[in-house]
Amino acid sequence: MRKDLPTGTVTFLFTDVEGSTKLLHELGAEEYAQALSQHRRIVREACAAEGGVEVDTQGDAFFFAFASAPGAVAAAEAITHALAPGRIHLRIGLHTGAPVVTEEGYVGNDVHFAARVAASGHGGQVVLSRATSALLHGHSHTDLGEHRLKDIEGAVSIFQLGGTSFPPLKTISNTNLPRPASSFVGRSAELADVLALIEDGSRLVTLTGPGGSGKTRLALEAGAKLVPSYKAGTFWVGLASLRDAFLVTATISQTIGAANGLADHIGEREMLLLLDNLEQVIEVAPELAALLPACPNLTLLVTSRELLRVHGEVEYEVPPLASPEAVSLFCARSQLEPSEEIAELCARLDDLPLALELAAARTKALSPRQILERLSDRLDLLRGGRDADPRQQTLRATIEWSYNLLSDEEQRLFRALSVFRGGCTLEAAEAVCDADLDTLQSLVEKSLLRFTRERYWTLETIREFARERLGEATENDRVARRHARHYLMRLEEIDPVIRGPRTREFLAWYAAEEDNLRATLERLAAISPDEAARVAYLLSLYWVARGALDEGRERLQGLLAIPSLDGLSRASLLQRLSDIEERLGNLDAAQTAGEEAVALATTTNAQAVLVDTLWGLAWIAERREDSDDAIRLGSRALEEATSLDDTRRLRCQSDLGAFLRSAGRDAEARAIFRESAEAYRQRGDAVNEAIVLSNLGSIDLTAGDYESAHDTYTLALERSRHLDDQFAASLAHLRPGLGQALLGLGRRDEARVLFASELSRTISDDLTVDSALKPHLGVLLSGVALASRPEIYPQAARLRGAVVKLCDEGDFLHHEPFWNTLDQVLIDVLGQETWQEEQAAGAAMTLDETIALARSLAAA
Repeated sequence: MRKDLPTGTVTFLFTDVEGSTKLLHELGAEEYAQALSQHRRIVREACAAEGGVEVDTQGDAFFFAFASAPGAVAAAEAITHALAPGRIHLRIGLHTGAPVVTEEGYVGNDVHFAARVAASGHGGQVVLSRATSALLHGHSHTDLGEHRLKDIEGAVSIFQLGGTSFPPLKTISNTNLPRPASSFVGRSAELADVLALIEDGSRLVTLTGPGGSGKTRLALEAGAKLVPSYKAGTFWVGLASLRDAFLVTATISQTIGAANGLADHIGEREMLLLLDNLEQVIEVAPELAALLPACPNLTLLVTSRELLRVHGEVEYEVPPLASPEAVSLFCARSQLEPSEEIAELCARLDDLPLALELAAARTKALSPRQILERLSDRLDLLRGGRDADPRQQTLRATIEWSYNLLSDEEQRLFRALSVFRGGCTLEAAEAVCDADLDTLQSLVEKSLLRFTRERYWTLETIREFARERLGEATENDRVARRHARHYLMRLEEIDPVIRGPRTREFLAWYAAEEDNLRATLERLAAISPDEAARVAYLLSLYWVARGALDEGRERLQGLLAIPSLDGLSRASLLQRLSDIEERLGNLDAAQTAGEEAVALATTTNAQAVLVDTLWGLAWIAERREDSDDAIRLGSRALEEATSLDDTRRLRCQSDLGAFLRSAGRDAEARAIFRESAEAYRQRGDAVNEAIVLSNLGSIDLTAGDYESAHDTYTLALERSRHLDDQFAASLAHLRPGLGQALLGLGRRDEARVLFASELSRTISDDLTVDSALKPHLGVLLSGVALASRPEIYPQAARLRGAVVKLCDEGDFLHHEPFWNTLDQVLIDVLGQETWQEEQAAGAAMTLDETIALARSLAAA
């Protein structure tokens, strides 16, 4: 045992030279050797001065151990400071633990963990584990958040010594790549090939091969290796459940958070998109290819059973596993030792990963020899058509063999479950397929069904096989109808309460069942158009909430083209279409659809549709700045809603108040808002009560009644205290309003603290241009400027210019009249010419520059 190594609680320090190979080429061998020698002397002297013991050195990397965390940190600071002027820069990582000391040195997970922490940093950066940071006092360190490290279970917190800005850590955090539950076996040559293609500059790489050949697993492993290479992220987008090509870009946008155009969102960001299972929506290929010239730092890694056949595409055909790898995979999954029988079995299954997985699952009931005997009876007989890929024929035979081993009840349920797209819950399986828990569990254990996150689902290749079998069976139509009616019933149950406090819960259900709901709409459109219209009517709220407006319009227009629709169905679809067209900014189309819906709803006595349509037309008038028409339509909507549910009536009532407020009829608006706020309070609807109270506060501000405004905004904030961030966009103006009231009361210090703290809370590194909170950046900055020293006014003017560029200026000025006050103050202080110059400078700023300026002002 080494006597010189610290024992007990020990802090490890790992160092490594950043870009050593590149530096060697730049400096030449002689000069690099001199620099390396000087670096070694500095590291050793700094560590020795703080009691550090050199545990190991390899090449240009060091491993030291310290008896105290402060000593290790002091050494790291000294090293970084001494090396700063030179060409060699070290990434340094610190972690504190209690390792075991042996004759060979330290043993334990702490050593491995410390090395991974160090590897995540950049040259000149010192990163710390949570265990080390907790022991530091008097040292400034920055929380870099939770990260995932390779080969480390779960997310870990990493900190940085000091506050210097560095690129994102080299972890596997900036990604949504699924973490496979099983190990990655073999494929080392294929993985190296795919990585080489991308690293050599290929920007559209398509992995091709039959279902079950391991395309997805190989792509995920390649994506995980490439995460550090893409600063803006590596994102997996599963497309297996899609059937409409126009949904592909919407799905990608939803995954990466792009709301206003995919190409504009990605821009010059360094990003890798892994598009999985593209073959059934291959028509989108030209649109995907067009992204590459528009986004110069974007790479697409695609899995598909066929090529996209577009310019710039590089194909990589995924082969079967090599024989030794196939045996290793089978043995890893079955927990059996390699044998000649297993090698023969793998060969008979063409070494295809999915076939091997299925066969390995059967070793719980059959030996490899028995599996071979069963395969010999069936394999050559079970083939597809002459134009089918030979390996696909073999995979089909493998699945059929597994299917034939099921009991009659298992086969029936296996077929029936294929009616679901994107999986299902236990309750849905019971309602649609008469499933029982024991049979479901049996199918899971036999690897024909998966169960994760409280949902049952199958691999898409297996589902396709089951769909074929269901199509051949007599129960096909019955199961399909039960599926459609089940989801229609669920939508009907949810609709009365979707707009209440449980909105988030129901939107989460919508998201999980999105593919099943699309299937429901498609099936009912074919067999019962009026029921399909009802589904589309109910789904519209979801399309709006998810930002899927283009999909909603396509669906609604498709149903409206069916001539057999009755008047009520047509009226309801037109009302929803009018709403979506208005949200898309197509006011003329929205007006036309709305007026037709009013006429149909009147003749069919569809009172709810009539009210919703009148309400929508009122908002169209408001957007056109026709306050008189908005008030007329809003009043009629409220009158018609008196016989309906309170939700609609209160919505119409509070919105009528908004129309009156817009027309300058504040006294009438105030009366309506007070009545609405009380009604929402009695219902326990804190969200809408807070929204209405904010409108009352705004009227008070306009009237100069700052005391009343202060009390009203304070009450609104109290009502919204326990609401989650789902309602942040709707309630983001409450604190700015309270800040304005405090300014009006002369309580400038309180206003400054409120505005600055809210500004700090609002801005973040991942703030996007389309963020619902973005418009409030300006008014918060306004508050900071007006409540602080005049010398920050120029920066305020500059940020104002930047924010207006990032927002819809018309809406911004409409919703934030406080800008007018800011403008006047700043023009008076700066002068018109300087004000205009600062505005122009702000309009030229990037998003990152805007955030940086806002941060500096928040800290002022």
